[in-house]
Amino acid sequence: MASKIQYLFVLVLAFMIPSNAKLSPKFYNKICPQALPIIRSVVHRAIIRERRIGASLLRLHFHDCFVNGCDGSVLLDDTRNFTGEKTALPNLNSIRGFEVVDEIKAAVDKACKRPVVSCADILATAARDSVAILGGRLLWYPVSLGRRDSRTASRDAANTNLPPPFFSFSQLLSNFVSHGLGLKDLVALSGGHTLGFARCTTFRNRIYNDTNINPTFAASLRKTCPRVGDDNNLAPLDQTPARVDTSYFKELMCKKGVLHSDQELYKGNGSESDRLVELYSRNPFAFAKDFKGSMIKMGNIKPLTGNMGEIRRNCRRVN
Repeated sequence: MASKIQYLFVLVLAFMIPSNAKLSPKFYNKICPQALPIIRSVVHRAIIRERRIGASLLRLHFHDCFVNGCDGSVLLDDTRNFTGEKTALPNLNSIRGFEVVDEIKAAVDKACKRPVVSCADILATAARDSVAILGGRLLWYPVSLGRRDSRTASRDAANTNLPPPFFSFSQLLSNFVSHGLGLKDLVALSGGHTLGFARCTTFRNRIYNDTNINPTFAASLRKTCPRVGDDNNLAPLDQTPARVDTSYFKELMCKKGVLHSDQELYKGNGSESDRLVELYSRNPFAFAKDFKGSMIKMGNIKPLTGNMGEIRRNCRRVN
């Protein structure tokens, strides 16, 4: 009798959960309307505990979407069948915030009384909530939802698809184009570096070898990052690392980009990239509009929908 009831419950659940391939901001409105407020609440508590976590949650979504699409693969631990993405070079000692994702997952599953919210959707929503909490209402946007979670991950794909901090402008643009994104997306999404910190290893070569850098700025960073050692010392990516604003772009115009790849967006030669940096530096409304549009566009990279993938019970491993 119990097994028959379980079967009927699964059958009803299958009809309740939308299975169409199109993402929608209203995806959870009927099956679990509490989901989005709960995600925001947990993210807000996490940011109060540590403001840096907002940047980490934003980065997790970016690093997820750029590797085989927005499918939650970045969260998977290694198994006997695959080596996950956490130990790929762009992720090692860089991505963090997994405990907050676990906290969100536990809270929404408890409220929804079953696992209906995917880990991929949690990443997309937590990223939006982070920038909105740290940047204000101007940065809020409706997240398209309905992604499902992958059953595998690939360290090799992460090493190949995530742009490293030493990329040139042409390499950065080619990388973004390969993911269906364009120049405006590249500059706007790079504005995510308005939040967070960079490790010494990611900017050491820039501060000792680059010429397109403010000398005083380079000297100040050398105090944090010596030629040898202290690889994990941190420097803020802009002067307000816990607030979403336009200072990142203003600093690029002064040759104060921390990462080589950041400064590649602005060379002072009147290029289209230069013009976008200049626009965003003086117009927070233009930046907010383009950043939100690019975040939505990035969130649509090859999602698993319908009957593809699964809804993980634990974001760190497949069911």
